[in-house]
Amino acid sequence: ALTRAPWEETAGDRWFRVPDMAGAVAALAGAPRRVMLALGRMHLPEFSAQAQHFYLLRLVDPPEAAPDLPDHHVVVERGPFGLEGDLALMRAHGIDLVVSKNSGGAGAFAKIAAARELGLPVIMIDRPAIPARRETHEVDEVLRWLDHAGTDLGV
Repeated sequence: ALTRAPWEETAGDRWFRVPDMAGAVAALAGAPRRVMLALGRMHLPEFSAQAQHFYLLRLVDPPEAAPDLPDHHVVVERGPFGLEGDLALMRAHGIDLVVSKNSGGAGAFAKIAAARELGLPVIMIDRPAIPARRETHEVDEVLRWLDHAGTDLGV
């Protein structure tokens, strides 16, 4: 399988790892915060359980209906995103916590780098467990696999 390498925590990061979306929601219990949710719209309903927060929602497409979050702001943008833009976005909305899936790759990393630069905590949702399989993060490796795979299809 071709996958993106996951992000790795480095010096200056303040990650709080959780195993899944339910863990991220539970981690938001407590006093009101200003939270950037960078998760996609399909997970928004789960966060209504923590309605005490302001949520900055960055979505690829506009939501079909208003999110069931009493205090939120929607930004519709398509990545890849840059560090300066994410710093400006977080500062403009007074963000003090980021919630993100560990999707890996460069296109969505700017929010993690911005959180690091601003000293913000990140609730990092781990990737789900997947059965063991041959895996690479490089397209060239996949092409080598295909080149060496049996190609006699009886044609």
